[in-house]
Amino acid sequence: MLKIKWEKICLFAGGALLGSYGVKLLTSQDAKKLYTNCTAAVLRMKDEVIRDVATIVENAEDIREDARDINEERRKAYTRKQIEDAKALLANAGEEE
Repeated sequence: MLKIKWEKICLFAGGALLGSYGVKLLTSQDAKKLYTNCTAAVLRMKDEVIRDVATIVENAEDIREDARDINEERRKAYTRKQIEDAKALLANAGEEE
């Protein structure tokens, strides 16, 4: 039972010590340099991601336009085929009469 009390006291003292010196460590000049360098790296990465996303969007737009052109050509070909079939049907109907 006595061991548990000393353990809790040691944990409390260690936490208080770490907390007070931890704050000083986190606010030191070296820590600020580290934060600045990390922030600069994140900003560079953000710029890279934005550039990559812009490239992907441009490529997707090109693909969409090409797909629209393909579908338009298919629609025109289908319409031409229907017209040719209708003309052939009318020509055959005229010959049968």
